[in-house]
Amino acid sequence: MSDWKAKRFWKEAAVVALEEGYTVELDGRRVKTPAKRPLTLPTRAMAEAVAAEWQAQDKQIDPRTMPVTKTANAAIDKVAVQKQEVAAMLAAYGDSDLLCYRADSPEELVARQAALWDPILDWAEGCLGVKLETRQGIMHAPQAPDALEELHRRTAALDPFELAAFHDLVSLTGSLILGFAALEQAYDPEKIWAVSRLDETWQAEQWGRDDVAEAEAEIKRQAFLHACAMIVLSRAG
Repeated sequence: MSDWKAKRFWKEAAVVALEEGYTVELDGRRVKTPAKRPLTLPTRAMAEAVAAEWQAQDKQIDPRTMPVTKTANAAIDKVAVQKQEVAAMLAAYGDSDLLCYRADSPEELVARQAALWDPILDWAEGCLGVKLETRQGIMHAPQAPDALEELHRRTAALDPFELAAFHDLVSLTGSLILGFAALEQAYDPEKIWAVSRLDETWQAEQWGRDDVAEAEAEIKRQAFLHACAMIVLSRAG
């Protein structure tokens, strides 16, 4: 396997305003996505974050240290070209949302799920106009069609940059409602993440910690927090 890595060739990464948004130039040369599309960003804040990542590169480029650039590339190269399909895939989470499937025992877990998950479902009803019903067990029971239609409408209304971040918010938590709670900044991101991990936390309390599982969970947590940050950047103006 080749150990070749792209090397830094520029001195300055600069934000440039465009009629359609913002971009980043490296010594006057516009950055492009991996698919060779122009890197056109929706806000100056996002462009500044991308420029900072490029400027921070040392002699060799390390994509692992460029999460904002990576998500922006995904928005342009992947999400924008199949936006309807991505929106439909994410909206489908609403019909099997994590928050709606409850344990029937033990009583302590049942009570904890109700205490942490019910208020967020109440928030969804009040702020999103969507009422989802809870059920015990893991057998699927469909939600009301009008609720699912509204969730799809709201998901499809997101722009590609919001949708790219929203994809991670939903897939990492397993909940469309928690994704919307993060999108609308209804709760602190750390709280939303902790709520999504309720069952895993309960299992760890009963059976003890698993170092491998905790390491994997931390990677997911960091990805979730990055997605929350991308939402802020995409709406920063």
